Amino acid sequence: MTAPLPPFPMHVSVDEARTLLAALLPDRRTETLPLAQVAGRTLAGDLRALVSHPSATESALDGIAAREADTLGATPDAPARLRVIGESRAGAAFTGTVGAGECVRIYTGAPLPPGADAICPVEQLSDDGPDGVLLRRPASPGDVRHEGGDFRAGEVVMTAGLPLTAPRLALAAALGHPQVPVLAPLRVALLSTGDEVVPPGQPLTAGQVYDSNSVGLRAMLIEAGCEVVPLGHAPDSPEALQAAIDRAGGADALLTSGGVSMGRYDFMRDLLIEQGRVSFWKVRMRPGGPAILGGWNGLPVFGLPGNPVSSLVVFHVIVRPALTGQPPQTLRLRAATPFRALPDKTAFWRASIQDGRVSDYGQQGSGILRSLSEAGALVIVPEGRPVAAGDDVDVILL
Repeated sequence: MTAPLPPFPMHVSVDEARTLLAALLPDRRTETLPLAQVAGRTLAGDLRALVSHPSATESALDGIAAREADTLGATPDAPARLRVIGESRAGAAFTGTVGAGECVRIYTGAPLPPGADAICPVEQLSDDGPDGVLLRRPASPGDVRHEGGDFRAGEVVMTAGLPLTAPRLALAAALGHPQVPVLAPLRVALLSTGDEVVPPGQPLTAGQVYDSNSVGLRAMLIEAGCEVVPLGHAPDSPEALQAAIDRAGGADALLTSGGVSMGRYDFMRDLLIEQGRVSFWKVRMRPGGPAILGGWNGLPVFGLPGNPVSSLVVFHVIVRPALTGQPPQTLRLRAATPFRALPDKTAFWRASIQDGRVSDYGQQGSGILRSLSEAGALVIVPEGRPVAAGDDVDVILL
């Protein structure tokens, strides 16, 4: 007789795991906050430019503004001479018009005066009397920044869903927005499990390990823009685990580490299967295959493996994209070394990047935690498709 099939999916793909997790998360609230309070948050609506940038045609350099035609043929041996009739600086534009044989001293960001169409940098100038200047090269229209060359008023410049990095916050300010709509952070409860897990700083006995998972996962949740609800640590006991889960009331989701594999004392798995709800168990990936997704009294629960590397890789590959709505940041690079494939799993091998090429880190065990700190990247090797040296591969930056 064949064993009965479980009442939930087993061995789902990475993409399926992301989709199923995202589907369990609650809809995100939107709030509007000042720019100073939204670093790292996700933009919840499109932003239009309220002004044009530059707001006027201006100089990209310190130098003089002139008519290009008056400076053609200027060389160090035969400089062109122009008469200086004024200056233009940011906040105090020249109000006259530049005519034939004339120029205006100008500074970076200052409006280009009427009549002028080119800039000669100060490094190519020398004074010639009280009102004259010599140009050792022609003035260049390429050093003029045209009005609206960056963006124009009314243009949609930023779209909803963008993470608000420092450059994007600066851009939002330049668009004229003092505050922006952002997604409210998800409240994610975090629970570490296992009899062998001990807080850092306490003495270890044989077989015990320090709790690195809760530290790393908390940092990754914060980086993903989440509010962390710390539940601490629970031993390998169904009663202790249930009591800890019950403390997660009010959270949008619960993230656990440990207790989800095939062992006798993997009680987190048992609780979800026997008393909760399971959306899937096990993902076709390495490291991190034993992950489980389910629910407990309406609370989405994602159980990560206890091995530190597995836990953090699953978060990076599945959990973070589901929380942020953004896929992992990938690059297409040339492999400097081969990467082996697995027949039935997508492999995420730790790798190092140097000179635009990616190399096998070497130690790929789930307990080699220092590898994630030193490697810097994960090479994606699809099921059954080994990568040879010289092949192009997709790489996730850590």
